[in-house]
Amino acid sequence: VQLQASGGGLVQAGVSLRLSCAASGRTISNYAMGWFRQAPGKEREFVAQISWSGGRTYYADSVKGRFTISRDNAKNTVYLQMNSLKPEDTAVYLCAARASLGSGYYYTPHEYHYWGQGTLVTVSS
Repeated sequence: VQLQASGGGLVQAGVSLRLSCAASGRTISNYAMGWFRQAPGKEREFVAQISWSGGRTYYADSVKGRFTISRDNAKNTVYLQMNSLKPEDTAVYLCAARASLGSGYYYTPHEYHYWGQGTLVTVSS
């Protein structure tokens, strides 16, 4: 599976952005999908995850209530709607895929099998 994240940019605090993760090579309908982010000098951290069917979603506490993960399996694409952005949300955002037909919670990078190259989100104050 090849993953391509897009939609990042430079924005002011308080606005919204929607990131997309387009998959190719095979359908992602059998994959749990996750978003992670990595700020300069920091470790990669979990942001959100959605199960293969879209029926279960999980969020990091830092984004809960502001970010929404969704997927369109017909378009082979996963989205991350980010509202009320804060300067501390500044990071490279990466999407990842894990082959899974369960509804488990996968929040560490090593639990994912495929990664995209990321898209940079910069939030100014």
